[in-house]
Amino acid sequence: MNKTVVLVVMDGIGKGSGGCGDAVSMANTPTLDMLLRNYPNIYIKAHGTAVGLPSDDDMGNSEVGHNALGCGQVYSQGAKLVNESIERGDIYRSDSWHEIISNCIRNGSTLHFIGLLSDGNVHSNINHLKSMIVQAKKDGVGKVRVHALLDGRDVPSLSATTYVNDLEAFLAGLNDGGFDAMIASGGGRMAVTMDRYQADWDMVRRGWETHVLGEGRRFASAAEAITTYREELDVTDQYLPPFIVEKDGQPAGRIVDGDSVVLFNFRGDRSIELSMAFEYEDFDKFDRRYVPKVVFAGMLQYDGDLLLPKRYLVSPPNIRNTLSELLVENGIKQFAVSETQKYGHMTYFWNGNRSGKFSDELETYCEIPSDMAPFDERPWMKSAEITDQVIEAIRSGEYGFIRCNYPNGDMVGHTGNLDAAVIAVEAVDLGLARILKATEEHNVVLIVTADHGNADDMILADPSGKTQPKTAHSLNPVPFIIYDRHTTYRLRQGNFGLANVAPTIAQILGLDIPGMWEESMLDTY
Repeated sequence: MNKTVVLVVMDGIGKGSGGCGDAVSMANTPTLDMLLRNYPNIYIKAHGTAVGLPSDDDMGNSEVGHNALGCGQVYSQGAKLVNESIERGDIYRSDSWHEIISNCIRNGSTLHFIGLLSDGNVHSNINHLKSMIVQAKKDGVGKVRVHALLDGRDVPSLSATTYVNDLEAFLAGLNDGGFDAMIASGGGRMAVTMDRYQADWDMVRRGWETHVLGEGRRFASAAEAITTYREELDVTDQYLPPFIVEKDGQPAGRIVDGDSVVLFNFRGDRSIELSMAFEYEDFDKFDRRYVPKVVFAGMLQYDGDLLLPKRYLVSPPNIRNTLSELLVENGIKQFAVSETQKYGHMTYFWNGNRSGKFSDELETYCEIPSDMAPFDERPWMKSAEITDQVIEAIRSGEYGFIRCNYPNGDMVGHTGNLDAAVIAVEAVDLGLARILKATEEHNVVLIVTADHGNADDMILADPSGKTQPKTAHSLNPVPFIIYDRHTTYRLRQGNFGLANVAPTIAQILGLDIPGMWEESMLDTY
């Protein structure tokens, strides 16, 4: 077909209940409302088993969401992938695990675990950490230190003490016969260590100074640090400053020569930079001052093209036969754009966890630098600039497939600021209106969807009725809308998810749908 397909991913904009925490329904969205009222649309799953996660109690996320959108298939992902490896025992038979353990035994050194301490199943799971600590003790390691990054984003915003207390009790039950395990340092995930897309290297520097150098404010325990910072700063867990746990007048667990280090996050985007700091000899993003000679491994290999890190415990899904590959095989030129915060999702995750292109000639990427400012202070983010690039790509006539991501609903939703999230959703709707106008001037099919919900569910109530901001993703379905003024499409009703989007796009473009893909959602047109 001589049509261009434009896909808009409204990151974090799902179908809420319409209640007081639903920023999507609270926002003024005349364009989205018109599309839902007048054009073919259904709601599709963007969480749980639909995106390869263990159960439908597991919230989706942008990484697995864009994997599914981009490949038309459902692969075991994240927590499920690690769960399967632990259940089979594969993780403990891996060369990397044996190297980590033997290094500690040979040197009589410490095994360090760094990662997000929660069961949010988006970046990590505390149960994976517990399993590895138990196995390390069985294998003869004598000393373990945990560097706990506090969540408050994929789990309730003030839940850090729950996870810290749980881990402390668990470790206390293991600490006998000379085994010594404790929390050594930590901080909020948006304050230390877990930057992504090289947007704020100072976060990683603070993490390095905390976990490796043992520099920072000291406390008797992680729980004391959390309580003190909350009282002093009135911030949620994800923004808590770094802390050091003190033991015998010294930092409890600096990382030094001869130690082993496991980064137990399984998601790649916020793990790559710390991996670079440990592994790159020519690292120049900040002054590390001291670089310990350690055996370092990630839970997964976070970037297969960069081979980063070199050691990893669980092999990532081997995603093949993506939509980008199909389009390249058929000579269809593609354009992908977002701002820094979601640029990797439109490229790396979309292409099956590959940094490179399948074709330099047929694929064009555009990254718009994100603002270095809190998202709720500029909730419009770079929506105008993203829209400009999409319109320019449409008008060029060069591309058969154009895709973009508006990060607003997700990034602002994560702040817990409901008023700002309303503005964020409205900014996306304004971008949609402008794209809609451009599609009317050309032979373009517009598809609008999302990778998961967030802004649609921003208030959490406990059993007593007390409410607090909800900063995690929602379990809500997301819209799938087709807009074309020249062709009438009919969508089938069914149990569809994000992996059904790629085959639908392929059918609109007149391409044969690969046999390993999910089915198209189109009936006839």
